[in-house]
Amino acid sequence: MENLLSIVTFIPLFGAVILALFLRGDDEFAQRNTKWLALAATTITFLVSLAILMGFDASNTGFQFVEEADWIMGFTYKVGVDGISVLFVMLTTFLMPLVVLSCWNVKTRVKEYMIAFLILETLMIGVFVALDLILFYVFFEAGLIPMFLIIGIWGGKDRIYAAFKFFLYTFIGSVLMLVAMIAMYMDAGTTDIVDLLTHEFNSETISILGFSIIGGAQTLVFLAFFASFAVKMPMWPVHTWLPDAHVQAPTAGSVVLAAILLKMGGYGFLRFSLPMFPVGAEQLACFILIISAIAIVFTSLIALVQNDMKKLIAYSSVAHMGYVTMGIFAVNQQGIDGAIFQMISHGFISGALFLCVGVIYDRMHTREIDAYGGLVNRMPAYALIFMFFTMANVGLPGTSGFIGEFLVIMGIFQVNTWIALFAASGVIFSAAYALWLYRRVVMGDLIKESLKTIKDMTSLEKAIFAPLVFMTLLLGVYPSLVTDIIGPSVEALITNYNAALPAVVEAATTATH
Repeated sequence: MENLLSIVTFIPLFGAVILALFLRGDDEFAQRNTKWLALAATTITFLVSLAILMGFDASNTGFQFVEEADWIMGFTYKVGVDGISVLFVMLTTFLMPLVVLSCWNVKTRVKEYMIAFLILETLMIGVFVALDLILFYVFFEAGLIPMFLIIGIWGGKDRIYAAFKFFLYTFIGSVLMLVAMIAMYMDAGTTDIVDLLTHEFNSETISILGFSIIGGAQTLVFLAFFASFAVKMPMWPVHTWLPDAHVQAPTAGSVVLAAILLKMGGYGFLRFSLPMFPVGAEQLACFILIISAIAIVFTSLIALVQNDMKKLIAYSSVAHMGYVTMGIFAVNQQGIDGAIFQMISHGFISGALFLCVGVIYDRMHTREIDAYGGLVNRMPAYALIFMFFTMANVGLPGTSGFIGEFLVIMGIFQVNTWIALFAASGVIFSAAYALWLYRRVVMGDLIKESLKTIKDMTSLEKAIFAPLVFMTLLLGVYPSLVTDIIGPSVEALITNYNAALPAVVEAATTATH
């Protein structure tokens, strides 16, 4: 079947158009129809995406399902997937029906809410399939708008502050990336990402204000892309927008933000930074490894002192993304495999943890840890599911959380033993804050009067968690489902990267003479 990628990308947008044009009213009947239509659009998107996965040839390291057509102003619409991007498409399409189901109790401006998520799904998939610089930038930046609205309209009491902070941080970082893209086009004469991957950007040492910049233009362009992707992940110390955004966002918004949007930064490093600017990446790799290790420990310590459940999990996400950047810039098979695996796994686990918070928030309307305690006495099913994902977040063997962290630490040990040891301490800290959270919320005696009538999870809530539990266990015991797909593409990426390393040595030698 032709045009599968375009179909998968634009089915949610088509559903959003139908909602906008043909559904009227805000009564209970209209709200129910809106939710069912959004669920149908996201489910169909997932089912069609399965055809892409089944037809994908993992041994082919090139781009597959490529579609190309004339776009506007001489640019082209070009999409395709390789072993790195296809799983991010699947992660997005898998999670979005669950996100819609988690919105089933929403009563305020339901049509607009669903339209925002449907448009956001199209834009997120577009980021992972775009094979043109301009197309990538449009999808990458346009995704800010629906998330800005989701936080700003349906968020908490400080939602406006959090929405603007989220928008400004991510947008300002991306402005530098746009400047870098213009420079790339002027140098290579094309915006085709496939052609740019084979283009050798100038890496001769240049002097600016008396400072010699090894790697020249490559280092400068790398820094511009790094500014955008580092904020998107986010990396320490530009992570401060994330806790505010998570705390104020509605539950579904937090799930999408943590499970998918943060992964765009890591994907950007793999699609642009390493293959296109290897000389620049090599110059700054050690610096990135160090700040990633700091992020793991620093944000884990901050998580330990939080009293808001969402904020604690948000800082946990920053720490886990630290493992991702470490794995990527280790630039070896175990490191990058582990980074990609960690991103996929984190999508399931972090999404589930935010849903766990949403379950009790819907009942008690507070996220303060001190407001809970002893929930196991009234909510045994909830206690079991929350425990499972807490253990997965810690990295318990048998869950997907263990595989990603283990591979990343293996990869880092090959590069720098001390950084690896420092980063490995984050596993201990993650156990500390995760178990501390679980003990205070779930365990102990049921003392608070307000909790004595709280009800356990509904059938719908259990149904939402079931696929997440299944995938977390499946990837934990059968990780080759992911590694077999990403392995050849990662190996090709590393081979091409290492082929450029002589240029680094030559540039460094030139700078010292």
